[in-house]
Amino acid sequence: MSTLPSPAARTLAGPDTPFAVVDVDRTRRNIARLRARADRLGVALRPHVKTAKSLDAAALLHDGAPGPVTVSTLAEAEAFAGAGYRDITYAVGIEPRKLPRVIALLRRGVTLRVLLDSTEQATFVAAAAREAGVALPAQIEIDCDGHRGGLKPDAPGLIGIGRVLHDAGCLDGVLTHAGESYFRPTAAERRAAARDERDAAVAAAGRLRAAGLPVPVVSVGSTPTAHAADDLTGVTELRAGTYVFFDLVMAGLGVCGLADLALSVVVTVIGHRPEYGWIVTDGGWMAMSRDRGTAAQPRDQGYGLVTDLSGTLIPGLVMTAASQEHGTLTARDGAVLPELPIGTRLRVLPNHACATAAQHHGYHVVDGARGTAAEPVIEAYWPRVYGW
Repeated sequence: MSTLPSPAARTLAGPDTPFAVVDVDRTRRNIARLRARADRLGVALRPHVKTAKSLDAAALLHDGAPGPVTVSTLAEAEAFAGAGYRDITYAVGIEPRKLPRVIALLRRGVTLRVLLDSTEQATFVAAAAREAGVALPAQIEIDCDGHRGGLKPDAPGLIGIGRVLHDAGCLDGVLTHAGESYFRPTAAERRAAARDERDAAVAAAGRLRAAGLPVPVVSVGSTPTAHAADDLTGVTELRAGTYVFFDLVMAGLGVCGLADLALSVVVTVIGHRPEYGWIVTDGGWMAMSRDRGTAAQPRDQGYGLVTDLSGTLIPGLVMTAASQEHGTLTARDGAVLPELPIGTRLRVLPNHACATAAQHHGYHVVDGARGTAAEPVIEAYWPRVYGW
């Protein structure tokens, strides 16, 4: 773990609020759960580090050794390469101006895969590889559910893109992401999404292979489908990211429970508006993000559920509104608004771990395995990777 905070800030009662907290015990359990599932399914696990964006958190993924990871920015790729990671997939569509940074990492001995879904991209990737004289591995993005980018498995242009890449020594495989699984509220629907995700990737790989093109990697994954898949025949690797911390969206889907949420934000009560039934804190959307992902679920959790400093849920208390630096807490379900004096510290569980984590420079780390304390001890500080 990274350097401990100053002695004055050795418990959650110390640092100035708002700040992000990670429970390392919950994080370890979440990591172990998906690792065991990938082992049962017989596929390699390539975690997505975009949620935590932390070398310290990533050290838990592969028992302290640099293992295969997925990134969402070249800044992440460069930071992880600097820490000894040599097997990285950059899972965002590539554009020409980013290729010099990709090639620089390849020349350092990093296997950095890029992602594309068009002949135009394949052509400039192939040209850059030839000009640089390096193998520039590229994966073709497959659209399994219409959520974002990618080619349908039966797209007429798939084989042509594969040939452009193969002729330059760049074709590395296919990749898909079931983004619509985040809107599948039942276990049966998520299992179906996982099957569709697998089938789309395997079908695309099959077409390429039938055309005489090698497809060494067939990559699938999202946190909901990774936890729902029951058969990954034909798949070589599984990707997921949010599972490291989990969040209220994942809990609302039933992928995890509230006791699995490893990320929270500590805020302080700074005022009361009894005429409106409000408790006001110093943690607004700059601390929590504007993500309202649970609003589309049967149970809208506002901007987050509220716990005391020990992590114990306060029944009925929800962060229902946010301005830039102010959060508004209200009671629901017939709960009585608790008496929380000014200066009281609370923790807020986020809707979307990726978005909330991105509001902070790093994490104050506590260990829930050491028991519930009124003021949990901060054991480390994990800085985050920033930029693109």
